[in-house]
Amino acid sequence: MANIKSAAKRAQIGERNRLQNKSVKTGLKTIEKKLNTAVEANDEASNQILTQAVKSFDKAASKGIISKNAANRKKSKMQKKINASA
Repeated sequence: MANIKSAAKRAQIGERNRLQNKSVKTGLKTIEKKLNTAVEANDEASNQILTQAVKSFDKAASKGIISKNAANRKKSKMQKKINASA
């Protein structure tokens, strides 16, 4: 453990942020899987799920949880799946 009070506080903040980022990343994976199952089932709600996914990926990228390029790459991949199924 840190000897200096500010270092201990930074460690505490880092742990809190790590857990929050983990939660967001897990949510992104969940919404991506949800979209994949909707596309495979030819569900009409896949466009609504895509809109929600794009919003989530953009929000995560703006907060620095994932990189901007990774978010754009995943959004593009999802859009291609929707277009191929239509």
